[in-house]
Amino acid sequence: MARWQLVVFILCASVGWCQTEASRSIPFAGSRLNSETDKQIQSLQLRVKSAPRDYAGYDALGSAFFQKARETGDIAYYDLAEQTLKKSLELAPHDFHAADPLVHIALVYMGEHRFKDALASAQQAISLGSGSLAAFAIEGDAYTDMGDYDEAAEAYNTVQILGRVVSSPLALACMSDSRVAYLRFLHGDSAEAIRLMKSAIAAATQINVPRENLAWLYFELGERYFQAGELENAALAYHSGIAADPAHYRSLGGLAKVRAAQGAFDESIHLYQRSIAIIPFPVYVEELGDVYRKMGKEKEAQQQYDLVEYIGHLGELNRVLANRELALFHADQGIKLLEAVELARKELEVRHDIYTWDTLAWVLYKSGRQEEAAAAMSKALVLQTNDPLLLFHAGMIYHDLARDDEAEDFLSRALKANPHFHILHAEEAGRTLEAVRHARNRDLRSTNAMR
Repeated sequence: MARWQLVVFILCASVGWCQTEASRSIPFAGSRLNSETDKQIQSLQLRVKSAPRDYAGYDALGSAFFQKARETGDIAYYDLAEQTLKKSLELAPHDFHAADPLVHIALVYMGEHRFKDALASAQQAISLGSGSLAAFAIEGDAYTDMGDYDEAAEAYNTVQILGRVVSSPLALACMSDSRVAYLRFLHGDSAEAIRLMKSAIAAATQINVPRENLAWLYFELGERYFQAGELENAALAYHSGIAADPAHYRSLGGLAKVRAAQGAFDESIHLYQRSIAIIPFPVYVEELGDVYRKMGKEKEAQQQYDLVEYIGHLGELNRVLANRELALFHADQGIKLLEAVELARKELEVRHDIYTWDTLAWVLYKSGRQEEAAAAMSKALVLQTNDPLLLFHAGMIYHDLARDDEAEDFLSRALKANPHFHILHAEEAGRTLEAVRHARNRDLRSTNAMR
């Protein structure tokens, strides 16, 4: 059935949903005991025990397990969610009733970076004609992470068109605006991305969304502000994420990044330690190491870098989920570069978004394969994304290729977007830009002297 035939068919149905996309989180062991989600899980476990043929009970329990995975980062909850939702699908009628468990298992697959499986489950839910806006939204999420941006925009457009008919304006804004905001950012429109994130947050605060989900929205707003160099606004957004959920490790890590950029290193270290104590996300562990290195504390820095290696190899799922982070870490440290290239190429097997191309470009550059790096970088730059770290990578690659007009352009844009985009790389960008300009002036003086 064609997409628009489906839209007409399901106008009579509506699903309220404000689930933000979880695929950018890498789960590790964490703890959040006796939460509302724990109580919900306990209640639903009793429900399915007393009604073992109730597919809706298993669906609700699987969804609660997934929410627990989001909150704690504990990988075991992804497996519990998947197995419970599969049981729900076994029991559910083979009609529109199966849409909800299909949507929920698609979210689990997104969390596990199984994007093709997530897409298949979301599209199966769509084909049932249930009216699930969430199915279209997750279809867009899967396409986004796979780098199929036109298809993602089409899916999100369907959410907006259908949602105006079957959903409340607040629920629609909560579901749609944060997703469209990310696409707008990728296409270089940071101002519109920030506006849409604010709209999503305004809607989310007026409807009953889990506190972790609200914190995620604030975190995403903070990221957009940080990439635009608005450090105070970024700090405010991250603070709001922490207020919404004091255990939101990403908001803590984001605020730590701002404080490092502002030179408040002791506070930055404290915030990173709080974040890592909840979930040792390798990006934040590396960033903590960078702060120590900036302070001249090499022993403490190396301890954090060693921890990144340990975390990334704890288990099979961690290795899958951390491919990109580990590849970038190895490139930044100048170690295990053959492995870094292999990790980046492995990631390209499951998603070919601009950030995976950027990762491959950076590890190739660090491996001395500049021509290949430039070819990969051209794919990373295709959307004109105004991310200073990505622009920095491009500038350094082109500088090594003696394409200094391009190097100057990208490095200038990186530092213009945010002069403090990275505690170590921003200084390197400044030094390289100064060297490029000095060389140009020297060549110009030499040319004039010969005339």
